[in-house]
Amino acid sequence: MFLTITKNFSRAEFLQLVSGMIIPLLSMLLTFVISFLYQRIFQISPHRRGTFSTMFTCSNTIFIGLPINSAIFGERAVPYVLLYYIVNTTIFWTLGIYFIARDNPQIEHATVNFHLLPIIKKVFSPALMGFLLGLCLVLLNLSIPESFATFLSYLANLTTPLSMFIIGIIVYNVGIKNLTLNKDILGVLLGRYLLSPLIVWLLGQWITVPPLMLSVFIIQSAMPVQNSVPILARSYQADQPFAASALGYSVLLYLAYIPLLLKLIL
Repeated sequence: MFLTITKNFSRAEFLQLVSGMIIPLLSMLLTFVISFLYQRIFQISPHRRGTFSTMFTCSNTIFIGLPINSAIFGERAVPYVLLYYIVNTTIFWTLGIYFIARDNPQIEHATVNFHLLPIIKKVFSPALMGFLLGLCLVLLNLSIPESFATFLSYLANLTTPLSMFIIGIIVYNVGIKNLTLNKDILGVLLGRYLLSPLIVWLLGQWITVPPLMLSVFIIQSAMPVQNSVPILARSYQADQPFAASALGYSVLLYLAYIPLLLKLIL
């Protein structure tokens, strides 16, 4: 993150990016609304509705989204990845966690706590901190020593292979034999891989943004389920097996889905 910003963007170029955040923000809010309509039409169980809507809407934008976009588009895509990440992560750790907590069968006795510091820590991840630090140098027109940049580039080259380990760990922890497919999980997959990218594409026809930015946003919107959802579902006594199965299927299906998506947008 740090290297991409300092090497590839000037102060003026970055300031032009900020307006693009309107697309991920509007698309995610619209996707949440559609998820509520889907719940009523297809009668999603009341004890998994919040988990369903969160998985329907929020995607895995860093562990999978960052290396995939970097591999496809190169370093120029990273700032756009971060713009989507900021919106996605903020919504996930506010609206998303609230709706998951509401799935608790004892919701009338449960307490949904919003503590500002933990939410800030989740949003300001190491990836985003590297991005912000690089942005400070760009805005101040400062440069870094070549030897330090070379060292950081060695670390940056580990991003994609390490993310593949993460994907493998997710699938292993879920357990392929434990996956169960039902209409609710099919609804999550529909939201992740059809409706979310479609809404982003439609907004991109109405709101003018650079073609690369729109392509990155489409790919980011069509990522697998957030891998934190099963943990949160268990913590709030929601439907953890449903969340784990949806996560597992979304990761496995993604391996076949991403080539198709790339054919459509490239």
